[in-house]
Amino acid sequence: MRKKAVHVWLVGAGPGDPELLTLKAARVIARADVVVHDHLVAPEILARIPARARRIYAGKERDRHTMKQEEINRLLVRLARQGKRVVRLKGGDPFIFGRGGEEALALARAGIACEVIPGITAATGVAAAVGVPLTHRDLAQACVLVTGSRRKGAPDLDWKGLARPGQTIVVYMGLVGLERVSRELIAHGLSPRTPAAIIQQGTMKGQRVIEATLAVLPRRAAEAKLRAPTLIVIGNVVRLRRQLSQGRV
Repeated sequence: MRKKAVHVWLVGAGPGDPELLTLKAARVIARADVVVHDHLVAPEILARIPARARRIYAGKERDRHTMKQEEINRLLVRLARQGKRVVRLKGGDPFIFGRGGEEALALARAGIACEVIPGITAATGVAAAVGVPLTHRDLAQACVLVTGSRRKGAPDLDWKGLARPGQTIVVYMGLVGLERVSRELIAHGLSPRTPAAIIQQGTMKGQRVIEATLAVLPRRAAEAKLRAPTLIVIGNVVRLRRQLSQGRV
């Protein structure tokens, strides 16, 4: 059976550092007719878009959405039906808190084939950049990724499950809700002294790291006047950062 021709590529641009873009992603971007890109894609990566290609900004910042997700879905379908080679370019990985799953489903329902090109997600890229191993045989046998930004009416996080010992918690888009994250985890059994860190603009020139205990981190983050994008890492592995950073270049 003959496969459908691919017209849409869902491409992960990585956590910010343009050198973390994959070779396959760079190749597909260079061949695009249209690139629909998000807010968190580095300018150096956008510079790889060919001059002949059309650029469409579909970025989302907190309370500032250029397009609703449904509009983006319809746009991708419409461009693909015009026979364009469409690249949907997202920060991180398309399938990890990138709404790539929603877009892939919309394309599938419209009968349009798409290919997903993974990117280095913020959890792994940013944690590595600041010297925090997300897992460690003695400290964390599991790693849980959650989002601090949820659709209205969506179920609350499983705070009891998140507060289990022996795991690392990574919170995407959690700056605004950091105080609640800290409060709920402590209320559900996690020690207030649990090591934690919040990283601003991880892997990029503006990278900043604030490290503290879980109870103190919200105050320290507020004092530092951090701005999005940020990533929060909670767990005993954060204690290793100072040791590992001594040997980093």
